[in-house]
Amino acid sequence: MPVLVINCGSTSIKAAVVDPETGRRLAELKVERIGSPEATAAFNDKAPTPCSSSCEEALSACLPELLRELPDDARITSVGHRVVHGGSHFRSPTLVDDKFVAVLEEKTDLAPLHNPANVSGIRATTELLQDVPHVAVFDTAFHATIPRRARTYSLPQEIANRHAIRRYGFHGTSHQFVAKRVAEFLQQDLRTLRVITCHLGGGCSVCAVEYGRSVETSMGMTPLEGLVMGTRSGDIDPGALLHLMRAEGMDVNELDILLNRKSGLAGLSRLGNDMRDIEKQAEEGNEDCQLAIQVFCHRVRKYIGAYAAVMGGVDAIVFTAGIGQNSAVVRHRVAQRLEFLGARLDEDRNRAASVNRDNPVAEISMPHSRVRLLVVRTDESWSIALQANDLSQRSGAEATTRIIPVAISARHIHLTQDTVEALFGEGHELTPLKPLSQPGQFAATELVTLVGPKRRIERVRVLGPVRAKNQVEISRTDEFYLGVDAPIRASGDVANSPGITLIGTESRQVTLEQGVICAWRHIHMTPDDAAQFDVEDGDVVDIEVGTNRVRSLSFGDVLVRVKASYKLEMHIDTDEGNAAELNMSDVGELERTDAEGTLRKANRFR
Repeated sequence: MPVLVINCGSTSIKAAVVDPETGRRLAELKVERIGSPEATAAFNDKAPTPCSSSCEEALSACLPELLRELPDDARITSVGHRVVHGGSHFRSPTLVDDKFVAVLEEKTDLAPLHNPANVSGIRATTELLQDVPHVAVFDTAFHATIPRRARTYSLPQEIANRHAIRRYGFHGTSHQFVAKRVAEFLQQDLRTLRVITCHLGGGCSVCAVEYGRSVETSMGMTPLEGLVMGTRSGDIDPGALLHLMRAEGMDVNELDILLNRKSGLAGLSRLGNDMRDIEKQAEEGNEDCQLAIQVFCHRVRKYIGAYAAVMGGVDAIVFTAGIGQNSAVVRHRVAQRLEFLGARLDEDRNRAASVNRDNPVAEISMPHSRVRLLVVRTDESWSIALQANDLSQRSGAEATTRIIPVAISARHIHLTQDTVEALFGEGHELTPLKPLSQPGQFAATELVTLVGPKRRIERVRVLGPVRAKNQVEISRTDEFYLGVDAPIRASGDVANSPGITLIGTESRQVTLEQGVICAWRHIHMTPDDAAQFDVEDGDVVDIEVGTNRVRSLSFGDVLVRVKASYKLEMHIDTDEGNAAELNMSDVGELERTDAEGTLRKANRFR
């Protein structure tokens, strides 16, 4: 069931008919120099021919010809549109309708080079293909999991909230796609890996993917922040910009053009934005081009070091996109001083590295390197086709509506038998106080004191039965009160989390090296429940809580956990329950994104 993927940029259009099962292209179109009299269109491997200079007119003329290139038995079943900026409205793939387009048009200022072109492409394509579902896939969606401390700018919050100023991140489809490729190549579960993905092309960004989730990324509210890019400046002191406006008499539009179109590699090299040309001139002694490469690689290396610190380590560092996949010089310069992380580059492998559709991953690290260095071929069109196909198929099926009971989970502790005995005496076993809602689990009579760097919390309940790992689950308020920086994790995932001291009876105490987490909001359900909701273990969904409330609430980024012994129930922590004024009579439903009842499911966590 082929999917037409449309990627409209500020000066180009890329369209491809993609088999979502294999990623194979059945037909391709590339339009370049949009907006100029020299605009050309090329189909598959044919020579470019002149075409209209506007996005809408080019698509109207070229799409019918592209579809004629398809095999006779191929029929487009859905259209996937790449959209750069979804703002805070769109956290997952979304069906396109008039209301969606109206909201998206309000967001054009957040990505001025891209979103207007995305809207133009959607309007032109939906006019031509009215009988199939159209799905918008957002560059920002994968980064919806970035924690508040990483996405918040240090501005007065009333101003930031009024104008939706926060870090959104971009290139999400690429970062997500290559992270999954890494897990497949290493034959490991993505939930066990800490991966730094470096998308280096005309636009550049770095992403920290911790256990399958984006937790930091270099682009911010717009695609201008972060790394040095083809024509974009990346990070720069805001004071320098104020100085430029005063000293040069620049207005806002002139500054916009300077930062987005005349800076980056083009501004540094004085040659242009193509790294291939810059590398060639640098070899011939061009000092401007040499400096451009040095600044570019230094910035990438700096972000890698920062993100390794954010995640408490790294298992794999990935180079992808046009520069990352093709420039051995850039990879060498970025990786040459990362030995302190345990990342050791193999120069021969690096020079020989080549990736393609048949061989999408190449390793460039030494055999004894603790951190794997990889070159991975990204394929954003395939990623978009997969997501568009999935949502369009689900939109055609009737969704069963069932309510999900909501439970508020107070701070609590899970202990190993060894720790139980260390805190309460040799041979001690947990004593059930009362059963919990999940079968076989109970609140114990045992209470402990948590001792953090700043303060302590007394009378914290231990839950039974004993587990294989110690785990202390606290709220954000508890985190600040105790003075610990606890990550948001699924239950049982305590690797590289902070430790804490526990005090039991008779002043017995145990200091845990790790185990303190803020629990990722989640739903317990049986396999039968999962089948009825059309979800799987590891899915991340949105839940609307509002059946018994005057005003409904939406909880995003809810992890689905499936096991035969579970009872259907959503768990949120005390802070969220208090903030939302929830009580035990509240229930939730899987949130719908459109009138047809399509389930909103975010990126699968596995």
